[in-house]
Amino acid sequence: MVLTLVLAAGPGLAAAETRAGSTVTVGPGETVDSLQVAAASVVVHGTVNGNLDGVAAEVRISETGVVNGDVNVAAATLHIDGEVRGDVSTGVATFVLGEAGAVAGSVNVGAADATLAGQVDGDVAVGADRILVADTAVLGGELRYDGDLTQRSGAAIAGDVVRDDSIGGAEFQFSPIPDGVGAVYGLLANLVLGAVLLVAFPGTTRKISNTIVGQPVRAGAFGFLALFAVPLALLVLALTIVGLPLTVLGAMLFALVAWTAVVYGWFAAASWTLGRLDVENDWAALAVGLLVAAVVGLVPILGGILTFLVFLVGLGAIALVLDGYRRDRRNARRGATTDAPAA
Repeated sequence: MVLTLVLAAGPGLAAAETRAGSTVTVGPGETVDSLQVAAASVVVHGTVNGNLDGVAAEVRISETGVVNGDVNVAAATLHIDGEVRGDVSTGVATFVLGEAGAVAGSVNVGAADATLAGQVDGDVAVGADRILVADTAVLGGELRYDGDLTQRSGAAIAGDVVRDDSIGGAEFQFSPIPDGVGAVYGLLANLVLGAVLLVAFPGTTRKISNTIVGQPVRAGAFGFLALFAVPLALLVLALTIVGLPLTVLGAMLFALVAWTAVVYGWFAAASWTLGRLDVENDWAALAVGLLVAAVVGLVPILGGILTFLVFLVGLGAIALVLDGYRRDRRNARRGATTDAPAA
């Protein structure tokens, strides 16, 4: 989703054609300009005279398909049996460059499974759990990889084969605060978000904090339900013809709410603690809470667990407060209807 939005903001893509739906197909003999997609399935049988960018469950470039630019997609599966005359950059679960597939530029892949059976003229960088270089593969440059590599004897690789552990990156942790130097950036980002919340929504911030402190178990339960219910609802929405763009926007909004939930959680914990010490200052609570979060986030295992629990309670408290606002508005409308004079 981030890839799609970044690409959409690029100045060179103003003339790109955008297609969305359950299935996007470039038919045999069809030619389109640069194409941006958001779909469940994308199939290219014809020609794309520019870049192919977007997000999908499956992207397939058939043997007759030609992309004259780059392929930049986030997908569950990317299967290339045709020709890509630029570079390929992708984050997928499964990547396959078939025997008939050819890439004139470089290939950069992050995947669970990656298979290289075709031709790549440039360098290849791939980070995956399982990497197969088939005996039909022809790589014109260097192969840099991280993962479990199986290289068949017939594979032709012109450059060096180098294992690079940095390609895989760090293991995922549920924490908004990265390790090391990145913790400083995470702390500053959280402080900025917290300051915006305090200035723009002081009443809501206080209600959410009070809910976290007063009903932590109930808030945690609601947060746990929301953690599964919201992605499930977004998934169901994505299966509709017009729902995928709304799903992308909904997922972005949920990610923002999740970040906000963590900030609210630590703020509430610090506010309660400082209150026991007769210190009633929201700004002090924000600074102390997020500083503690930064330190806790550096603790292996335990830090991730505590941050996750804080997230659940914060998410549930946000849901409870917003639901309270909804109930208040509904009751207000009912009251206005009841009080209205009869015609």
